[in-house]
Amino acid sequence: MTNLAVKLAENARTFGVTSAYGEPVEVEGVTIIPVALVQYGFGAGGDEDPADGSSGSGASGGGGGGMSVPIGAYVKSGGTVRFEPNVISLLAVGIPFVWVAGKAFARIIRALKR
Repeated sequence: MTNLAVKLAENARTFGVTSAYGEPVEVEGVTIIPVALVQYGFGAGGDEDPADGSSGSGASGGGGGGMSVPIGAYVKSGGTVRFEPNVISLLAVGIPFVWVAGKAFARIIRALKR
């Protein structure tokens, strides 16, 4: 199982910036660099045979997952660079946040009134 954990750790080092910023694309003299919010995680476990000689299950397992949300792109045209947000993904992320903040705010006001 240690080998799996080491391999995952080695691969995770290469993810970093290359998964958050895509390769630059040039279209009609305009350079576009996509930007994403990236999150990933891995886990592993095992059950080795006990040292006292009794039989163990020898079970092991592992798993991982990740997500990527495109949040926009850097656009370079002429001599200027600007960030163009992906409004749809920002709304998809922002709406649940606003809902939770509103519920928390309502509970705080209700508690202060008592």
